Amino acid sequence: MTNFLDPAILFFIFGVFAGTVKSNLEIPQPISRFLSLYLLMALGLKGGFALHKSGFTTEIGLSLGLAILLAIVIPIIGYWILRKKLNAFDSAAIAATYGSVSAVTFITATQYLDHLGLGYGGHMAAAMALMESPAIIFAIIMANKARAAQPSGHGTGQPVTGLSKVLHESFTDGAQLLLLGSMIVGLMSGDAGQKLMAPFSIDLFKGMLAFFLLDMGLMAARNFSGLKGKPPITLLYAIGSPLTHALLALVFCKLLGLPLGDTVLLMVLASSASYIAVPAVLRHALPEVNPALYMGMSLGLTFPFNIIIGIPLYTWIAKQLL
Repeated sequence: MTNFLDPAILFFIFGVFAGTVKSNLEIPQPISRFLSLYLLMALGLKGGFALHKSGFTTEIGLSLGLAILLAIVIPIIGYWILRKKLNAFDSAAIAATYGSVSAVTFITATQYLDHLGLGYGGHMAAAMALMESPAIIFAIIMANKARAAQPSGHGTGQPVTGLSKVLHESFTDGAQLLLLGSMIVGLMSGDAGQKLMAPFSIDLFKGMLAFFLLDMGLMAARNFSGLKGKPPITLLYAIGSPLTHALLALVFCKLLGLPLGDTVLLMVLASSASYIAVPAVLRHALPEVNPALYMGMSLGLTFPFNIIIGIPLYTWIAKQLL
């Protein structure tokens, strides 16, 4: 119930309502882009300041290693399941979307943990960045394999996508670079930098997040239409996979003995689906797939589910088992 009374979540729900009733309420794209970059910068700074205090420990190494493992395992499992009902291209696109992560879901989860007073490591922002690209690489490999398997004269007409180009785009993406760069700035500047940046990166954060979630609510409502006429497995996967992936992360975290806050955030990262970075790459790398398929699933169903229900649910489950 606490999550439903959070102003940021209430603004998200309001945005969904406004979009559903087809209101002309709209956040200009440049402002939405600024809000996104602000949140990533503030999150990176916060992570860097925390890392400056804690240093790099074995526990941090285990968390980052697990994040990479999840980013590799989840799209492989997803592709294997989806391939039973969908073609190779649709399966690869959805597996990539759900194998990658949502920065806004993660940021909302950190605010929820802050509200509950549950601590977590600043390195978790780095874990999020590390989980961005493996699923994209996997999808490109599967798509290239599917194109190569097409009978002569019956190909898709699309050239094989070069991995080097995809890797360059993934690792030089502006949002990801800003997150990692901000973390380095916070790590180097330490306590003095934290005091100087507090009015910008801490005091304004909650209001900026609420404004951005209002925009995300509007976007989520507009993507509901992308789910019309889709195979039933896509709708089941959009809700079932977040729960499954979160529980998978929980099992690994318990085996490694990771603390509660880090466990919750890894569950949230594993359960989230990308609706910005991955779709931007897939539009060019997998033109055989209609973006409405994976955008409708990730932004129309999975994102609202995680924001409203998933984050408090994963936290509760982790508390019970840890």
